[in-house]
Order: sequence, then structure tokens, then C-alpha cells
Amino acid sequence: MSPSRQSLTIALLAGALLAAAATAAEVIAPRLVTEHHDLRLERLASGLEHPWAAAELPSGEWLVTERPGRLVRIDADGRVTRVTGVPKVASGSQGGLLDVVLHPDFGRGEGEGQGQGEGRDWVYLTWSQAGQGGHATTLSRGRLEGDALVALETLFTQNRFAPTRHHYGSRLAWRADGTLLMSVGERGSPPSAQDGGDHTGSVVRLTEDGGVPADNPFIDNEAVLDEIFTLGHRNPQGMTVAADGTAWSTEHGPRTGDELNRLVAGENYGWPLVSRGNDYATNRPIGVDSAPGMRDPVHVFAGRFAPSGLAEVTGDAFPAWRGDLLAGGLRSERLVRLSLDGDSVVEREVILEGQIGRIRDVRLARDGTLTLLTDSADGGLYRLVPAAAD
Repeated sequence: MSPSRQSLTIALLAGALLAAAATAAEVIAPRLVTEHHDLRLERLASGLEHPWAAAELPSGEWLVTERPGRLVRIDADGRVTRVTGVPKVASGSQGGLLDVVLHPDFGRGEGEGQGQGEGRDWVYLTWSQAGQGGHATTLSRGRLEGDALVALETLFTQNRFAPTRHHYGSRLAWRADGTLLMSVGERGSPPSAQDGGDHTGSVVRLTEDGGVPADNPFIDNEAVLDEIFTLGHRNPQGMTVAADGTAWSTEHGPRTGDELNRLVAGENYGWPLVSRGNDYATNRPIGVDSAPGMRDPVHVFAGRFAPSGLAEVTGDAFPAWRGDLLAGGLRSERLVRLSLDGDSVVEREVILEGQIGRIRDVRLARDGTLTLLTDSADGGLYRLVPAAAD
């Protein structure tokens, strides 16, 4: 087949897939008016049990984790197929099967040194693991073959198991240098976030195989674990690496004080010594607003936002939003757009509020449209696309 004819065939197939997806999607709101774009809100799938994260496959299908311990594949018609071979998770409270990302070279054929034609079709999963002393946030990967994960291996487990069942953190984001950032919540033990000998309350940076990059910031500091990239975090559940290489996270405060942070190697983000939130029981401030040697948040969300899921807008679907961050909210049921100028938020807009419920994950699809997950016993996979012209 000639190159031009092959390109035409690929374009026609892509168009067919998009048309099928558009046909399968249920329109929830035909037109949502925002400051810069009119949007259409669609539901792609429902009946998901507390879904936590989504990753788009090269085929346009989505892998979605369900917190009780299931990984499913959702096709363009909304059909849900279970993927076998996932870890045996300790499901309960906030624990279970959590984030999912694909290797950056997923679907590109063989990878150097992989052998046996395996390539890098790896799916990375975070999950809560039971062990001596309680539970830990763990990272595993397996190779996707059909509807199964094979050759599953554990790459990283936080060094101290905790007796609690909350604040797992557990977001993943790839950097351009091929290293992987992973958030680990403080597991309900605030002082641990200031303990460099404990992975809890930190963002760790790992190689694709779970090793320690040689240029990690604390590699020569005996008081801090080699994997740690940043520390002083409470419970980061949104994370993304922007096109310019900057890394961002959204983090739960205690009672208000939810934060957007720019992640800078070696920095301490203060929890619990520095906080913009209040104690649950007394409603009195926890810590101070700012302190020397600790990095301030770029933005503090209003009220009880409860952030989860974060994405940067790129591509051509929403040109006026290009470079902006979109943050999902659980308790608030909001999707919020933040426009940045360096480390300052210069524009803030609420895009959704209550239309779909608790927003657990926010992902940018390959075509530049937005994909959202809602956290409930009957959760759904949703899409925001440009509204049709009148």
C-alpha cells in the first residue's frame, strides 16, 4: 500500500472510531457555556464501582480501575470487559486498586533490551497492599495481552506499613526524562510527612523499573530515603507533568486548605507544620500559613474542594484553555480551570458543579477532549467535547 493511501486508510479508520464513540455516548448536557468554550457533556459508560483512574489505550479504548480491585476495558460503544491478572488488593475505606498509567512507549513495538518481542506494553498500577503492621501504597506493572495482565511484578512499596486505611495518595505521572512520579499520602500520621526516613507524605521518583534515578535530590543525604523527590505532603490525589516539564499536584487539606503545588525536586511542602486548613474537631488552624525552608502552595482552593485528578489542556480541542490546568473535586463535585502565569493563578473558572457528582479523575484524551471519572457505587466515565455549532 502506498504511503498516501495508507494515510487515507488510517484517517478513515480514525474517523469511524470517533463516529462510533459519538454514537455510543449518551448526551448529558448538549451545551454548557463557559467563558471561552461551549461544551457538550457525554456519558461513555456507567455501572462502575467506585472507579479511581483511567488510561487511554492506543485503540481509543479506556482502562479504568475500580477501587474494590477490578481493572476494566471500556470500548467505543461503552461495553465493559474485565481485565484479569491484577494484584490482590486490600480493599476497604480509601484503599483498593487506585491509579493506572501506561508506559510512555506503550504500543510502539519492541523496546531495547526487552527481548522475546515483549516491547513496553506495560500497565502501571498503584494499590493498597496488606502486610505486617497494616497496609502500604504499592506500585506494580504488568504487560497487557488481550484482556489479561501478564508478568505482573511489584516495583515499589512504601517502606513502613501503616495501621490506617486512608490517605494513600497514589497518583502517577511520567516526566519527559522517562522517570515516574508517585505520590504517597501520610496515611493519617501527620508527623511522618516530615520524616525523611519514611516514604509516607512524599512524592517519590522512580525509574521505569522501580529503581532510584541517580540524580534524585536526596541521593547523598543519609537522613532522607533515596526515592524521595519532595516531602511534607498530606494526601496528593491529583498529579500531572505539563508540556513544559513542570510537575503539579493537588493535595487534600484537613478541613479546607486544599492546595495546588508545583513539585520542585528536594522541596518540603510543610505538612503538618505549614497548612492553610483547620482541625476537624476544633476547626482551629493547623500549623502556620508559611515558614522558612518550606514551599508555599501556588493556589489554595476555596471551601471544601477535596481535589482528585489533574490534567493540563493541550491540543486543539480547546485552544483558549491551552496550558491551563483542570482539577477535579470530590466533595465539591466541581471541575475547576486554573490559568497560570508562572507560579501565579491569573484566572479561575468553575466548569462543572454537581452535574455528574464526585469527580475522581481528569484525563486528557489523545484527541484533546477531556475524560472524567465519577466516584460512586454506580460511577461513570464521561467526556467533555466542544459543543456542536448552532
